[in-house]
This record gives sequence, C-alpha cells and structure tokens, in this order.
Amino acid sequence: MKLVVVGGVAGGASAAARARRLSESAEIVLIERGRYVSFANCGLPYYIGDEIKQREKLIVTTPQRLKDRFRVDVRTQTNAIEILRSEKKIKLQNQETGETVLESYDKLILSPGAAPLRPVFPGHDLPNVYTLRTLEDVDRIRTLVDSGIRSAVVVGAGFIGLEVVENLVHRGVQTSLVQLTDQVLGTMDKEMTVPIERQIRERGVQLFLGTTANRIEPMVDGKVKVCLDCGTEIVTDMVLLGIGVRPESQLAVQAGLEVGPRGGIVTNEFMQTSDPDIYAVGDAVEVEDFVLKSRAQIALAGPANRQGRIAADHAFGRSISYRGTQGTSIVRAFACVAAATGATERTLIRCNVAYEKVYLHPAHHAGYYPGAQGMSIKLLFAPDSGKVLGAQIVGGEGVDKRIDVLAMAIHAGMTVFDLEEVELAYAPQFGSAKDPINMAGFIASGVLRGDHPVAHWSQVISDPDAIVVDVRDPAEYSAGHYPRAIPLPVDRLRCSLDQLPKDKPIYVYCQVGQRGYIATRILLQHGFAVKNLSGGYKAYQLVAPTGG
Repeated sequence: MKLVVVGGVAGGASAAARARRLSESAEIVLIERGRYVSFANCGLPYYIGDEIKQREKLIVTTPQRLKDRFRVDVRTQTNAIEILRSEKKIKLQNQETGETVLESYDKLILSPGAAPLRPVFPGHDLPNVYTLRTLEDVDRIRTLVDSGIRSAVVVGAGFIGLEVVENLVHRGVQTSLVQLTDQVLGTMDKEMTVPIERQIRERGVQLFLGTTANRIEPMVDGKVKVCLDCGTEIVTDMVLLGIGVRPESQLAVQAGLEVGPRGGIVTNEFMQTSDPDIYAVGDAVEVEDFVLKSRAQIALAGPANRQGRIAADHAFGRSISYRGTQGTSIVRAFACVAAATGATERTLIRCNVAYEKVYLHPAHHAGYYPGAQGMSIKLLFAPDSGKVLGAQIVGGEGVDKRIDVLAMAIHAGMTVFDLEEVELAYAPQFGSAKDPINMAGFIASGVLRGDHPVAHWSQVISDPDAIVVDVRDPAEYSAGHYPRAIPLPVDRLRCSLDQLPKDKPIYVYCQVGQRGYIATRILLQHGFAVKNLSGGYKAYQLVAPTGG
C-alpha cells in the first residue's frame, strides 16, 4: 500500500501518523507546500500577544520527527499541482528547484486547508494589511507589534478577529474592530453576544457593527486610512483582515471531484470523495451537520484531527465512520468566555426545524463559596422529544466545563429529561449540588411537562397590551425594570391576586427566572393564564432595544 497525503497541520499530519500506526509496511508520503508540516494555528494570536512567549512552542511536530518516529517521507515546500486520476498519480513541484515529478499512489488523502478571504477593494494588498493563517504571517505581525506600533484595525469579528483584538490590547495597541453584521461572533445567536460586545467596549476597543471597509488608502507617514461604508475613516498603523476562509479545493476541482456550492470537497461518512481512492479532510471539506443532517463546512481543529484518523482507518480497511460535525467551539474575549455547540436558533429557523428554548443565569460554583462567577446559558431542544439541539454559554469560569457536557449530550442523543438526572462532580469550589446542567434540564423539562410554561421577551416587547408582572423585591424593581411592568413581589403575591385579571395572559419575571417560576406555579394553581419570561430581567437586558 502506498499512501500519499497532501497537506499537513491537523488533518494531514494526523492521517499520516495514524496510517503508520496501522501499517509498518506501507509507503507513506506527506506533501506540504509550506516549511512547517504541523503547527498550532489556534495559538498564533497568543504569540502576537506574548501569552505564548516562545515561537517554538507553536511547532507541533517537525519533518524530522515524522521521519524518525513514523518513517514518513516528508516533502516540504512542495506543491501538489495536478491529480491524474486515471493513472493514480499526482504531479508535484519543488518550490525551490521548480522540478516536477509524478508520484503514484494507491490511496490519496487531501488536506489542503482553507485560505483567508481577502476582499478585493482598493488597498487590500498594501504592505501593512495582513491576514493570519501561517507561521510566516504571525512572524510579520509579531515583528510589527514588537516595533512599537500604536494602533490597529481588525476587520472581522469571528474567532480570529476577537482573539487578535484581545492580544493587541494586551500589547498596548489601540484597536478598532469592524464587523459587517450587527453582531460579533456569528456562530452564536445575537442576544448571546451582547456581553462579549460590552466587554470589548469596556477594554477601550472601538467597535463598529453593521459596516465594513470599502477601501484602504496609504498615508505619507507609512500609516494607512481605513474607510468604512458608514463614512468613518480610521488612520492606523496596521490592518488585519479576519473575515473568514475559503476552502483550498482547486486541486479537487481540477481532478473532477465533486465539490459543494461553497467550494467544499464533498465527502461521505468515511471521508471519501466522489473518487473512492481519494479522501479529503479538514477545513477544505463539506461534511454532514450532526444535528441538522444537512451539508456543512465547519473549519475546526478537532474535527480535522478526527477526519484524518478516520480517512487513514478506512484507507487501511477499517470501517470507522465520521459522525458529522456539531460545531463545538469556545473563544475568550478578555474576561468573557463564549462557547457554543450544536444548532443555533438562527439555523433552526432557517432549516424550518421546530424547537423550544430556555435561558438561565447560574453561578459557576456554589454561591456561598468565594469567587462564584455568573454565566448565561441558552438551551435549544425539540418540543416533542426534548432532544437537545444546541446550546450557547457566555460567562467566565466554568463555561468550558458546561459546554463540553452539553456537547456530549448532543452527541449521545440525550434529552432535557436526561440533563435533569445526569450526575456531575460536586464540591463547592467546582460546582453546585444542582449543577447548571441540571438546572437547564429542570427548566426545560418543566416547560415540556406543562409545569412551567415560558414565554420570551421578544413576544412581550412586540405586544403593547401584554400584562407584565415584576415579582422581584422593591429595591430590585427601582434599580431597573421593564417599562410596563407591575411590581408584585413573589413573597406577597398570594395577597395580591385580586390585582390581576384572569381573562388575559400574564407574563411574570424576576432577575434570572427562579422566583418567576415560583410565581408561575402560584398563579397557575389559582386559575391564571400565566407564563414565566425565560431568563428573567437579565435576559431582557440582552434583547432590550436600548440594551437594558
């Protein structure tokens, strides 16, 4: 068996190493167009910010290590320029000498990755306009930051954009962040990004939403001027474009392999392309969305690693299949951590999938133990079975732990009833006896059982006749409340029932939802048509037209 792998980093290097573990006799060739066969893409922003101080820490493995440990024929600075499928050969070109050779293969794994999008507007190719994808990119940016630049503009507020902004601010660089849509972090629903945007602004970053750059002009002093659609002009030392990536699928297209409408190489559950002897993995491929069962392109390191292993397994006769990508991700923006898994509400609506949702705002560990930090959780689930469809969490400590539990719940096909019962580790410095995961299950299960009917603030805000009752204490009400809310504290609610109509829908809320739940149970049993506003006043502050 001769296996040729095109592209290293997460997918390709994993495939080559896995192939050797499966077969000592196979001939394995790894082709990489860059000088580095495997490096930590996700660590690049933190090298800019000097959180990672040693550049060599970014090198995951070297060509020599792959040769010595796995007996892989590694050829760096080599381009794969054509696949001759009928001959089962691939044409390679050495970048240094220009020499081309034909390499035969029995099985071929493509891991070409994705390239940063660089919009074609005037000035996009000026010397101090950068993208961040490779070690060479980070070397150029780090050198510029080390030289003492004072300002930067980041265009694009996805993972890379947010991480670069955080690290530039850590280095004392005055930074502006520009995003075409009306929110940062498009992998989450809009209301869940409000705390992230608040954190960004509090750190002195100028945040421009709903606009983008339409040209960049050079200045006489070596700076550039970034001109935005909204009319704002920003003079700066550096621009970083982080507006997304496109699959590097040209080699597959030239070979006549099937690609999707967005350029992703189409693969089956074994990572095979439309040619059964050619596999594709990583950021360049189109796979199945685990929750929605539709086709998707999701560029994440974890899935790329697993895809590389599965492609190698199948090439050597094993039938392990890829189960799909559910998009589990996490990012830090200063003191704010944002994480998501599974479907968002936006994608469920677009795909016409029925769903229910709840919000909750628990602490990450027992409130009586010092240092408890709050988090906001949005849980999406099927209204019939209660199957967990997606989750998003924003907070500080403990977000990573809870999103991983929910990611596993989705992968296992669990329901919100399962979340009620799941047993998680507890000590006061780590969690609560009723963990946030259990609390999400209690709330969602109560909705499905009819014990706890909920409504959402979007319904109330759009209904001028809605009767809204604030069941918090008077001091909380005075500190801020929904404009049309009637104050009736939950502890005095039973004495105030005559103040509420039984012939109209009533919506109750507290600060985060628990007292609203108690009020809902009281009013339901006294014959009122009542719903608890999910997530309470804290959720209102996320969706209020003026930001609460």
